[in-house]
Amino acid sequence: MAQLPDIIDPTLAAMDAAIESAQETKRRTYLGASVIGDPCARKLWYSFRWAKPVRFNADTLKRFEDGHRGEALMASRLRQVPGITLSTHSPEGEQWGLQEHEGHFRGHCDGFVKGLLQAPKTPHVWEHKVVNEAKQKKLAKLKQDVGEKEALAHWDPVYYAQAQVYMHAFQLTRHYLTCSSPGERSTVSVRTNANPEHAANLLQRAKDIIVSDQPPERISEQPTDYRCKFCDYHSICHDITPMAVNCRTCIHSFPDRAGLWGCNKYGALDRAKQEAACPEYVGMQG
Repeated sequence: MAQLPDIIDPTLAAMDAAIESAQETKRRTYLGASVIGDPCARKLWYSFRWAKPVRFNADTLKRFEDGHRGEALMASRLRQVPGITLSTHSPEGEQWGLQEHEGHFRGHCDGFVKGLLQAPKTPHVWEHKVVNEAKQKKLAKLKQDVGEKEALAHWDPVYYAQAQVYMHAFQLTRHYLTCSSPGERSTVSVRTNANPEHAANLLQRAKDIIVSDQPPERISEQPTDYRCKFCDYHSICHDITPMAVNCRTCIHSFPDRAGLWGCNKYGALDRAKQEAACPEYVGMQG
């Protein structure tokens, strides 16, 4: 029997198109702690250097929105537990953040929690993730198979790296991850110990990416490698597509002090100048 075609709802299709067109296109000015654990340093370098504008489809944007809403909901639920103290913002009202390497490496953690019933005296960095049910079940299984303190490292190296960097930055020794399914209907948690050596290696990795004027080695020389073929920067890395024209992809520019950028020809570069590039632009090789 032939498969029936999907019936397209034009209203929902228009909604998705509106979501995609309204997405924020402003590029991040720094290398983020939330991505430093990505196995491909070259991908991180391309992102930091604004090698290509990256836009997301509606499904991805919805997942981002679900994550933000889930974080706020989980925070409100945790605060209902007697004895729990959860701080998600500084006294100035800002999200707790870190800065390293002259401000070119940054991150913002979800908060700090104290009073967990399983460790009431120990403050923890708190992060919340919303993932699909299959991934959540994997975390629950790893918690049983390898133990709670090792589960995060086996489950997601990017989240594990983020946890280690935050513990290092805020001088804490424990991390508490809550992981919910979409809609926050079920939640799995894991606690993780600090690994100072791993954190130091991640910070060095970030510095190497930031100061390099050439893209790092590819994670694979095979364009069809599963780690490469769906990458946003595949066409630049494996094909001959040039990088986007802006000051960050010009051989004359460099990351300067205090999170700023400089140019060997024109000195300090504000954001507008970085976006535009000048007539003397000379592009880097991808």
